[in-house]
Amino acid sequence: MKKGIDYTGITVVYFCHDNEGNYLMNKRGNNCRDEHGKWDPGAGGVEFDHTIEDTLRKEIKEEYSTDVLGYEFLGYRDIHREHDGKNTHWVSLDFRVHVDKDKVKNGETNKFDEIGWFTIDTLPEPLHSQFPKFLQDYKDKL
Repeated sequence: MKKGIDYTGITVVYFCHDNEGNYLMNKRGNNCRDEHGKWDPGAGGVEFDHTIEDTLRKEIKEEYSTDVLGYEFLGYRDIHREHDGKNTHWVSLDFRVHVDKDKVKNGETNKFDEIGWFTIDTLPEPLHSQFPKFLQDYKDKL
């Protein structure tokens, strides 16, 4: 059985920042599941018996090779969409996460074509299809 397809999956989405108005994003490469060439803040599925916080810390360490200095829970979203002709359903637990900008590097070079720092006013294009809703929901908290 597959998360998000055969049963509702749970994911953590994190928008990492440096506490100076800069936000970290990755450009999804061809080895990502979907949305190739789109810019994304970062996310990871919660595995059975892992806590939300453990998943958040593990995924950021894997993707951006750095530790979490602090985080703020922003809220949750129900994400319904289609992938490979199948309806999917994920519950996204959304976070704003402080990281050390000097320690960040691309930890998933096989999945991410590049990473970069941007301000809210200078976000790269094209964005992951779910990210505009994230920005809309949490604009007052970023």
